Amino acid sequence: MDANNIHRLRKEAQALKATLQVGRDGITEEVATELIRQLKRSGLVKVRLQPAVGMDRAEAGRELARVSSSTLVEVRGRTAVLSR
Repeated sequence: MDANNIHRLRKEAQALKATLQVGRDGITEEVATELIRQLKRSGLVKVRLQPAVGMDRAEAGRELARVSSSTLVEVRGRTAVLSR
């Protein structure tokens, strides 16, 4: 994905609310399944990473992208944005 697309997706994501949360159980099969479902529906998903997630936020973002075969657009604070 090129820089223009990443910039456009970051801008688009600012208006979104987080629709998925990752908590102390981490990135479970249920989280992955729901993320994939939401990506298919909307193409862009904002995920809230709770403090209890137990892993580095950037690492969690990369893992979410891996399990959902998506692109990690950005991790900002405790929020990860993923795109189909």
